[in-house]
Amino acid sequence: MPRLLIVEDDDRIRLSLRLALEDEGYTVRDVPTAEEGLAEHRAAPADLVLVDLMLPGMDGFECIRAMRRLGDVPIVVVSARDDTHDVVAALEAGADDYVVKPVAVKELSARLRALRRRASGSGEGAPAVRRFGEIELRPEAGEVLLGDEHVHLTRTEFRLLCELADQSGRVLSRQQLLNRVWGYDVYGDERLVDVHVGRLRRKVERDPANPVHVVTVRGLGYKLAT
Repeated sequence: MPRLLIVEDDDRIRLSLRLALEDEGYTVRDVPTAEEGLAEHRAAPADLVLVDLMLPGMDGFECIRAMRRLGDVPIVVVSARDDTHDVVAALEAGADDYVVKPVAVKELSARLRALRRRASGSGEGAPAVRRFGEIELRPEAGEVLLGDEHVHLTRTEFRLLCELADQSGRVLSRQQLLNRVWGYDVYGDERLVDVHVGRLRRKVERDPANPVHVVTVRGLGYKLAT
């Protein structure tokens, strides 16, 4: 069964999430602080992590950054804070998705299933090597090079680049990217796409402010320039 770690300081919410997600087939560990969550993850890495933002001691943003330094585990923020600044800040810190409390368990479970599919399925059936200007994409190996330099991408960033590469030269709308990369459309938030495109550009563009590979087509979406 997939291993899920919940980092949430509200005892009632933590318990209800644990019971509901155990019913969905997860093996759940839950802790009230970021520090305990990081210790748990180091001792026995989780397959998925849920993180609240308002935590005692180390807050959720720093917890996400620390989790991301440990590896590419899929991270979902579950928070009552829903303004754009908080959503963008959490995604910039390294979260893959963002869910606003109160949580609909079926929606959350659908998002977790989509993240698990992406984590296990990137690059399957794709050509061994693809080149786009300075970018060399190796889907089967999970590798990206910019010139001679290896570029570390998170699973979400890598999947985003692969999807753009699959349709190179063609524009993909934000909604299409939500469907292809995040694996759902009903619950999609287009801010997910914009923030992850920005993160991807900072890694694969020489000048992220003036991208030549991952480009915006105003009013339509994004494309990978051939």
